[in-house]
Amino acid sequence: MKVHSVGDIREIISGELVQGSDETEVYYGAYRLKQIKNKNTILFTNKRIINWKSLKRFFPIVLVTEWKYNPEEIPDNITVIYVLNSDEAYWKFIHHYRNLFDIPVVAITGTAGKTTTKEMIKHILSFDRKVTATNLTSNSRTAFLQYLLNIEEYTEAAVFETAVGAPGDVLTAGEYFKPTIGIITNVGAHHLNYCKTLEGYIGAKGEMVEVIDPSGVLIINGDDLNTKKIDVKKFPGKIIRIGRNNYCQFKVTNSQYSVDGMQFSVQYKKRNYQVFVPGLGEHQIYNALCALAAVNEMGVSIPEAAKRLKTFKKYNKQLQIVDGVNGSLILDDTWSITTTSLEAALRVLNEVKLKKKRIAVIGTITDLGSWGYVIHKEAGKVVFQHGVDVLITIGLHAKIIADQAVKLGLDCPVYKFNNSTLAYNLLKEIADDNTMILIKGDMYSKSLGELAIKLRKKLT
Repeated sequence: MKVHSVGDIREIISGELVQGSDETEVYYGAYRLKQIKNKNTILFTNKRIINWKSLKRFFPIVLVTEWKYNPEEIPDNITVIYVLNSDEAYWKFIHHYRNLFDIPVVAITGTAGKTTTKEMIKHILSFDRKVTATNLTSNSRTAFLQYLLNIEEYTEAAVFETAVGAPGDVLTAGEYFKPTIGIITNVGAHHLNYCKTLEGYIGAKGEMVEVIDPSGVLIINGDDLNTKKIDVKKFPGKIIRIGRNNYCQFKVTNSQYSVDGMQFSVQYKKRNYQVFVPGLGEHQIYNALCALAAVNEMGVSIPEAAKRLKTFKKYNKQLQIVDGVNGSLILDDTWSITTTSLEAALRVLNEVKLKKKRIAVIGTITDLGSWGYVIHKEAGKVVFQHGVDVLITIGLHAKIIADQAVKLGLDCPVYKFNNSTLAYNLLKEIADDNTMILIKGDMYSKSLGELAIKLRKKLT
């Protein structure tokens, strides 16, 4: 955080100094007690603090409050700024802080590919710029303040992942970050427990159109059917489409699997560029296209960006190929699961063609609410359309995937387990050096994660 004095902050939020000094400096910010992790933190809260002892190790603290405390209630190392409305004061400070920096700020949303695209952009820019970015997949609304305050005097670019748990999440993120470049990677079906319907979820993702600076840039997937349903006509800035369709400004003209990555050509302004991106699957090409389009808008040429992209390190458990049980190969994709990412994983399983027998182990899709049955049936349809040689599901809801795939005509051995132990015992029997095993789940599924780890070992 760029250092502010209490006097500076009082002027910004129109606050009255009740206790302490205007000379006190602030290095950190918080709007919840549990967010206070350091000394010299400013806390905006409309709640009355009673237990000061729990905060003592973080003194001095600056408190912005609408409560009128008795002087004897407040310890000496607490600076108190009184305001009429602490929420309004908080947002005044947020808007002031963001407006201190005239730098490119990228905000990314989408059902799949957010984290990878963010990390690609960060990687490319970090060669010659100081970049602030969200950490791994931590993108909840409670983290926005800390990420904003991570922008400092020497920051030259910022890249933030803005997930959608409910309608309004992207709008809130926009209030913090005020992006100059917005990216929608794709829109599948997820978080329907709060968005209620697919249309509601598409609308929540489409909030990105409203939060980008009017003179900024919107980058969208020109091939994604649900993304096409977003009304982008109301965005006055520049729109860049990436994909394979002829109307895409960043157009893929060909692609092929390479060793641990994808080789493809991208056509931009009637010129063709050769690009290699680490990580298997067509979806990785779309992630790379979003990243190339974004950094190109920030002044990094496509040839230079492509050169830097070659050294990108993808995360473990994202379609990671490792040696497995009985000489098999494991395709570990236990990072996340949606119908969109499941389809991408099955495509890789079918297209890598390193092994003959294809086994898919699939877990439950979470955050679906009352849509759980419908989305798991949709996942079953995806499995049927792409095909496998053996299907194993783990979990009560994942059973729906197997049942629907069989109902549609999937003709292969199908096993439905409630836990990973039974699946592991089966895989030890049927896997050999002529087998590739896809394990598809998310990072919060302990059983799928443990199964992937156990299968990585070369047991006989």
